[in-house]
This record gives sequence, C-alpha cells and structure tokens, in this order.
Amino acid sequence: MLLRMQNKLVIQMLPDQVINKIAAGEVVERPASVMKELFENSLDAGATQVDVEVIRGGRQLISITDNGCGMDRDQALLSIERHATSKIRSEADIENIHTLGFRGEALAAIASVSRFTLISRQAEDLAGTEIQIAGGKLLGCEDIGCPVGTRMEVRNLFFNVPARRKFLRAEQTELSHIRQLFLVHALAHSDIGMSLKVDERMVYNLPMAGKMEDRITELYNHGFFEQLLPVEHSDEDYAITGYAGLPQTGRKDRQDQYIFINGRPASAPVVFHALNEAYHSLIIKGRFPAVFLFIEMEPSLVDVNVHPTKKEVRFRRPNQLRDAVVAALGKALSFQTLEAEKENSADDAVVLPPPTAVRPKFEKQKQMEELLVRPEIVESRMMNQKCETPKEESIPVSDFKSKASAGPSPKSPWGWCKVVGQLGGNYVVLETEDGYVLMEPRAAHERVLFEQFMQAVQEHNVPKQGLLAPETIDLLPTDAQTVHNHLDALQELGFGISAFGGDTFIVDALPVFVQDQAAESLLIEIVRELEKAGKKCGASGLVQEQIAQAACQMAVRTKDQLSDKAIERLVSDLAKTEMPYTSPRGRPTLIYTSFTELDRKFSRD
Repeated sequence: MLLRMQNKLVIQMLPDQVINKIAAGEVVERPASVMKELFENSLDAGATQVDVEVIRGGRQLISITDNGCGMDRDQALLSIERHATSKIRSEADIENIHTLGFRGEALAAIASVSRFTLISRQAEDLAGTEIQIAGGKLLGCEDIGCPVGTRMEVRNLFFNVPARRKFLRAEQTELSHIRQLFLVHALAHSDIGMSLKVDERMVYNLPMAGKMEDRITELYNHGFFEQLLPVEHSDEDYAITGYAGLPQTGRKDRQDQYIFINGRPASAPVVFHALNEAYHSLIIKGRFPAVFLFIEMEPSLVDVNVHPTKKEVRFRRPNQLRDAVVAALGKALSFQTLEAEKENSADDAVVLPPPTAVRPKFEKQKQMEELLVRPEIVESRMMNQKCETPKEESIPVSDFKSKASAGPSPKSPWGWCKVVGQLGGNYVVLETEDGYVLMEPRAAHERVLFEQFMQAVQEHNVPKQGLLAPETIDLLPTDAQTVHNHLDALQELGFGISAFGGDTFIVDALPVFVQDQAAESLLIEIVRELEKAGKKCGASGLVQEQIAQAACQMAVRTKDQLSDKAIERLVSDLAKTEMPYTSPRGRPTLIYTSFTELDRKFSRD
C-alpha cells in the first residue's frame, strides 16, 4: 500500500524551461516554421525590406533582418518572455486580429531550442540592444551599434533536443520547405522587398513590386502569367481580388492555389470547395488550376486562432464566403467578361452568348476490316488455314509480327471484332464474336503508349525527338528538388534534360511517345506525380513506371477525336498489349456485354 502511494502521480507546476520546450513542439516543427514566425514578426513591425539567410537547410543558421520599427532595451527583453506581445491587449482583441502574429510565444519557444540572438534598434535611439540566449537561458544583454530595425539569428536548431533534431529531413528537403514558404510570403506581400540567401548564394532578390502581376512574373515567368485572368469582386462583406488560371494551368494537386485571408497565407476547406464549384464545368475532376486569391473582410468575420501554427482559419459565415468566391471566379472566367474586355466596346455593344457544346450524333455503322487480337490467335488462324481449304479473308498479320515472340499473355478480349461506330465522341462500340464492347479511347491509348514506352525502356532503346530550340524551364523550389533527385531516371526515359543552375533546367529532347507535348507542362506533371508517389517510388523501376504513366496520361489528355483509321489502329494496338483491360492507372479501357446478357434484358428465350 505504501509503495502504491509512493508511485501515485501527483499534479505539479512545470518549470518554465519545460513549458517552453513543449510550446516549441507546437510552434517549431522544422526550420521553415522558425522562419515563418520570425518573418511574420518582421512584417508586423512595418518592414519594407526583409532579408533572409539560411545555412545548411536552416540547421546551422536562420537569420532574418528587417528595417521595421525596432525595439528598445526593455521591449527587446520583454519580447522573449512567454505570452508577451504588442499585438493584443484584451480578450476582445482576439476577435479582431489585424496582425500576422499575436500569441507572443514564438520567440520564447524558438530561443528554448536554439542559440538565439536578437539585435534591434529604434530610430530615436542612438544605440541598439543585443540579446543572446542558449537553450532558453539568457547569456547576455548589452548595447550595440546597429541600423534601425531588427535582426534575429537562430543557430544550431534543436541542439539541446537531439530527438527532435534526429527527425529533421535531409538539408535539401528542409531547404525546399523554406523556399516554398518564402515564395508564399513573397506572393502575399508584393509591396515589400525580400531576399533569400542560401549558403552564401543569393537565390531571390525581389524588389518592392507594388503590383501582384510583377511579383508573379518574377517568381514564375511571363508565359505563366499570360494564362491568368484578373479577379475583382466585392459585396457587402467581402472584397476578392487576384488572378484565376485558365483550365490549362490545371495540376494534380493544389500547390499552385494560393489563398490569402486579410494578407495571411491560409487554407480553408470552404474556399477550396468554392474553387471546385467554380471550375467544375471547365476542367476535369482531379485537376486544380492555378489561383492567386486575396480575400479581404472584417477581422471579426474570421477566426485565425483555431490552429497552433495558424495554418487554417475558420469563417463566421462560410456559406456567404463560398458564394462570393464562386461569383468572383465566375465573373473572371465568363465568356461575356472576356469578350467585353477584348472588344473594349461601348455600353451598347452586343455581347454574344457562349457557344454551346454540341454532342456529335451517333455515327452510322461502318463495315470495317476484321481486327484479330493476339499474335498467338493470328498464328493459330494461319495454321488452320494451312490445314484447311483457304478462305477469302484479309488479316493484317504484319500488325502483330513485332509481338509474336513476346511470350505468354492474358486471354484475348475477343477473337475478332468489328468497329461499329462512336458514341458521343467519347466511346467506341466494337462488335465481337459473342457480344459487344465499349472502349474508352483515352484510357486505351494511354495503355498502348505506356507499354510501348516501357518496352523501349527495358530494351534501353528509347527513341528521342530533339526540340527545334532547347527550352529553359524554371520550376518551383520543391518541384526543382524532385527533378534533381530523379534526373538520371528522366534521362534514361528519353528526356534530354540537364540542370542549368538553381531551379532552372534545359530540355532539348523528349521521348517520341510524347513529343507533341509542351516540355514545361509535361515536366511539371511528372514532378507532381513523383511527389504524390513519395517513398513508393524508391526503386529505379518504380520511378520509371511513374514517369512513364504521367507522360502517357499527359499525351492522351489533349488527343483529338479519333478518325476511323485511328480507331482501327488503336483497337489493333490495344489488342497487342499485355494488359488491355485497364489503363496504367487502373481505369477500365473496355466494358464487355454478352449477347446472352442482352437476351436476358430483352426477355428473349
């Protein structure tokens, strides 16, 4: 009994040092989160220039220098205390936040897990203040000569928490997160000059742009900006501005969708739902166009205090906001608005309604040449013809010669087939020996391209098509890192690609299977697929498969409606594949219905 009493858990107050480390676990996830907190402090201080320096992915040093209002000695000492802040005074202020930061725990948490230095001076002071902290312990506070503003240095992050340091990723991975965060803040505050220096090399040096157009062009390129449409909408509660991408800017993730709420980079499910609703008739499901959306509202209408790192926000009137976003994007993307701006006409100009899509009529049945499926069936039919009286029959044997030695393959989808016609321009109807088949041409074409691609890879003989002029492609930091990691695999697959320094690559050739695609769009699509696959693409073969899948899907997406001869060729090529029933991504290529099933449905005995 005594032993149990001795082992009984007793509630007690934690020391401040332990409290700070617990808070650091919530606020300081990685070097990028440290940069975020310090960067936001600089912006809240009214800085017009913010300079960031990083060494070894932020492990060795993260330094941020600004020309903001600065602090005197007392304010500087108070800033490193927990829950000391200049941004709120009362409980009511929490419901009316105008600043990026407000909790007052970031500096204390960061200083508790690093060697932290703060240097600051106000304009009216003759000397500045330097404070040094190591692992949460104050080492010194003294006067120092320095310019107006604040400089914060974070060295040896997690030096006193080895378990946390062990879980940091590779330097390049941490650096890519830092660069992505810098890009987000650069987009959010185009009126502020910013620079980023990595390992003594200047990566970004962005002047005060003033216009969002200039900042987007600096971070992406002018060609990308030309695919964006201006957004401008306001109602009683919301003012929405920015740019919305045309459907061709669509990607497989939301990485190019930036939402800013009262200048704060944030994510909110209701806004993403609104984006999906606005684009649902313009882009296929699973594609996300580029969007740069700035939403201004009364601070009382948004709660920014629902997440420890303020990544997500919550709205008081989500339905009204969704409707406002849909209306703003609808206005930007509408045919009428585009025509009005293009013509720049007077008020009495006649604006034509958008043309309505006309579904193609059901085509008449076409009597086409019989198409056999597999090389082994062709050989079997030929052997039978040798033994029996020859029949008048035209068989495109040459089409199947190349796969005759491919070894055993799955059961054929059909013994023979006849192309009946097309339905709605989207599906092909095939009559077979004992039923009919609906074929989806895009999925079928993707399967054909993929197997041809992978066969060439296995034979180490991927044919290339050189570009008329090499293309210089600038990628986002995270995308560029992925390309660097898989550069050898891309080159093996027939991509003539090489690093040109930083996030820039030179592409001078493409595999012939996807030679008609835009090099930049194709490369971005492949990168996003590799990021999505993650660790599953560790092996070289899996990387090659993932790249081939993305490339083939990109090639098929822009395929025009097939002609009769193209349909025949596609059916023949699909029949020769090892897995004709699905695309490389698992989508069905064929749906079979037997005559027996039709008889049953029509109640025929």
